Amino acid sequence: MWKFLVQINKNLIVAIPVMMVCGFVFGLAVDAGFVKQLKSLIMPFTFLMVYPMMVTLNIKHLKDGIKNVKLQVTTQVINFAVVPFLAYGLGLFFFRDQPYMALGLLLASLLPTSGMTISWTGFAKGNMGAAINMTVIGLTLGSLATPFYVQGLMGAKVDVDIYLVVKQIVLIVFIPMLLGYLTRTSLVKKHGMPKFKKDIAPRFPAMSTIGVLGIVFVALALKAKTIAGNPEILGSILVPLLIIYFINFALGTVVGKLFFKRGDAIALVYGTVMRNLSIALAIAINAFGEEGANAALVIAISYIIQVQSAAWYVKFTTKIFGPPPEEAAA
Repeated sequence: MWKFLVQINKNLIVAIPVMMVCGFVFGLAVDAGFVKQLKSLIMPFTFLMVYPMMVTLNIKHLKDGIKNVKLQVTTQVINFAVVPFLAYGLGLFFFRDQPYMALGLLLASLLPTSGMTISWTGFAKGNMGAAINMTVIGLTLGSLATPFYVQGLMGAKVDVDIYLVVKQIVLIVFIPMLLGYLTRTSLVKKHGMPKFKKDIAPRFPAMSTIGVLGIVFVALALKAKTIAGNPEILGSILVPLLIIYFINFALGTVVGKLFFKRGDAIALVYGTVMRNLSIALAIAINAFGEEGANAALVIAISYIIQVQSAAWYVKFTTKIFGPPPEEAAA
């Protein structure tokens, strides 16, 4: 079972589109009333996604982040002073009559970094320590800032219950973060760090994968009939998403090349491009009622572009930033 889940986790580039298709087919084939009840699964799926990630994160790495303040500050400036406003502007342009679609773009941009930030940085042989710092710092800042960005930028266009947004973030970010930290501390104390890293920690990302795929399935099932009745909606969503990711990758690459060494530059790119779409999905569905499903559709489609583009970028990192130091010295 664990080996199967680990394999899925290593092949999200295929697993996520497959699960989206399954959710779409399920949503078409099953009674709409039953499909709506699937919303109740979003919270447990989100917890299943976030909690394992928090167990594997070492919060103590935050201390190490102080050693590279320039990199961390640059990353968060891009994450919170550039990307959200890019998404907001594109949302106004492409979805001027569909504010909840615009909300989806904004939510997808407001929660930077996920476990995939660390994974893709590792695949590209970037600075893993910096990526871990970015993940902890970015997710914490994003969770704190999201209610204010949503209220300030979209409050006049969508019905924002700020209390409900804050409540969702507490439930799906900060409580799992606390429980994950306590679980990690307990396991390390009981088994020791070597055994934890070798035998226990590798299982948690596989558990997280179940949550990610479950959320994607539910999101597509909820909007399946809408998509089937209006297929061109997919094209209208893909265009602004492609623009956001293209600009995001280009900006991170240029800034990384100009100001940072290879490993840090790669961490910067993945620390600013990868978004925590699962948490954004949960907020959209749980905090914005029926209309939140429109925002969730935008976020769900973001998965395809994010995972595919991240995988392709790995293939070009050597051409862009040069070979890793060990390969260059060989």
